Amino acid sequence: MTQLNSAYGQLADTFERVGHLGAASSTLFWDGRTKMPTGGASSRGKVMAALTSIVSETMADPRLGDLLDRAESEEAGTLGPWEAANLREMRRRWRHETAIPTQLAVQLSERVALAQKAWEKARADNDFAAFAEPLEGLLGLQLKAAAIKGDALGMSPYDAIMDVHEPGMTTALIDDLFADLADFLPPLMEQIMERQAAEPAPEPLPGPFSDAAQMKLSEKLAVMIGYDFDEGRIDLTAHPFANGVPGDVRITTRFFEHDPISGIMATMHETGHAMYEAGLPRNWSFHPVGSARGMGLHESQSLLFEMQAGRNAAFLPVLGEAIREAFGAASDSGPWSDANIGRLYRKVGPSLIRVEADEVTYPLHVILRYRIERAILDGALEIRGIPSAWKELFEEMLGITPPNDTNGCLQDIHWSMGLFGHFPSYTFGAVAAAQLFEAATQQDAEILPALGRGDFAPLLRWTRQHVHSQASLAASSDEILIKATGSPLSADAFKAHLQARYLDE
Repeated sequence: MTQLNSAYGQLADTFERVGHLGAASSTLFWDGRTKMPTGGASSRGKVMAALTSIVSETMADPRLGDLLDRAESEEAGTLGPWEAANLREMRRRWRHETAIPTQLAVQLSERVALAQKAWEKARADNDFAAFAEPLEGLLGLQLKAAAIKGDALGMSPYDAIMDVHEPGMTTALIDDLFADLADFLPPLMEQIMERQAAEPAPEPLPGPFSDAAQMKLSEKLAVMIGYDFDEGRIDLTAHPFANGVPGDVRITTRFFEHDPISGIMATMHETGHAMYEAGLPRNWSFHPVGSARGMGLHESQSLLFEMQAGRNAAFLPVLGEAIREAFGAASDSGPWSDANIGRLYRKVGPSLIRVEADEVTYPLHVILRYRIERAILDGALEIRGIPSAWKELFEEMLGITPPNDTNGCLQDIHWSMGLFGHFPSYTFGAVAAAQLFEAATQQDAEILPALGRGDFAPLLRWTRQHVHSQASLAASSDEILIKATGSPLSADAFKAHLQARYLDE
């Protein structure tokens, strides 16, 4: 048992308290996106900045660096595997946190709170110009932080900010993966669209669909996957997300009156995220090693349940029945038939909104954002040039042009949160999800038949064992993938999955 007065014991106590502060920030963020009145943005920014300041000052304490040195040199051999991994993650967190001066970290937190509200209004008003100035202010600080962190960690600025979200992810890895997918996906999309054009056109479900009915369906699907409402809740927001702390993992979703499919997708996606958080080892809650390994792996869990399982042929009849029940369909024919719902749910083609894109075109949305981010951070593109660059790339990659900025460059919240370097995690996640689902169904023959009964338990057990329970015991997501699937991240399973689902079934 580690002594509390040992170097490691003192570090564990400090980092656990930092984890508590992070949990407070997480809950305040949820409140800001769901319940907080718009007039609270300035005050909330100060509160969030204060929490950021406390964490930053704690990390900047010279005593912490001395304790890390002592624990690594004098106590490492006495630690068990989880304690050793916790110490490794403490050092990693400390390096990232101390690379940024406290004053700069506080300024970033304040700017983020203001930029989020500016983004919300600009998005609602289709007014990118109103968002440009707050984004420029935030980006200026972000560029400074990325440069400082890159120097401190011996990485390029963009690699340094990606490493925050997914340890070990580099532009070299992403460039190769994205080049492969950018070559593979457009011709595949054309093949699929040609095949689907020869089939009956999907009929829209006859709405309107009330928020109350859609919420009831969302709750049913979340429970089906394994979500526990004694330890969470679902609320509406402009941009769906999931976050929380052990025992309180919250989901947000959004509904459209004439399109229930969008809400279904959002809820299943965020439930996947929530199941990862809920499945992390509770005896390591608030400690660095008890956190999810990275955002790419996190995204793999949301897409595992939304895309791999949620759109699997075995599950579609179950989903059809749930939809008909939720909206009081008189029969299972016409637009309410399983076949039509399947065509709606699996329709492939270029679309404007990333979070509503099909799984074939979704990576192209991510590649577009990655290219714009790289151009911004490399100084090749100014903030006010984003709308025109966005439209040009969209036309080039997806063959359509956004009619406005609300459905174009203002659709995502990420830049208003300072989350540059985050978008590549989404495609990392899609690729990893296919790889994990392939391994899971090969290793457990009960998973697919169970999905046909609306039972996600076998799949959830497998992910609990191979992903969730591992938390950050491994130093990278690749280590988890190798142990679970036998190989590091590869696009092979993803490409084979798309081919099989859309051209071979």
